[in-house]
Amino acid sequence: MPHLALDTTADPTAADRRAFTEAVTDIYGAEMRTSTGHIAVTIREHPPSAMSLGRAVEGPLAVLDADVRRGRSFERRRAFALAVIDWLAAEWAVPRPNGKIVFTEHDGDQLMGADRVGEDWSPDEADQ
Repeated sequence: MPHLALDTTADPTAADRRAFTEAVTDIYGAEMRTSTGHIAVTIREHPPSAMSLGRAVEGPLAVLDADVRRGRSFERRRAFALAVIDWLAAEWAVPRPNGKIVFTEHDGDQLMGADRVGEDWSPDEADQ
């Protein structure tokens, strides 16, 4: 039951926002080996004066906070991060140095919906 929260200085249209939520959901499912029906995505837009990224170059900024269940390997998390950064560069013209992904890992039962409490992640769950 991850929550993927994007803060950005980009100025996406409604269609751009929908494209991002769909793409990041698909990327997460593929790279993090899980189904996608439980993924939450939010987008928060900010004026350039409200965000800073130390190594940024000219252009929009994008920082994705990924609250996820504990257990994925570094390689899985890195593949997800790079895929999101690449998507933002290709689709929203966010320069690659201006993208950052921050992971916070939780036990499964720390992520809850109205009708369920998360379980610990298992490498086999995408196959179910």
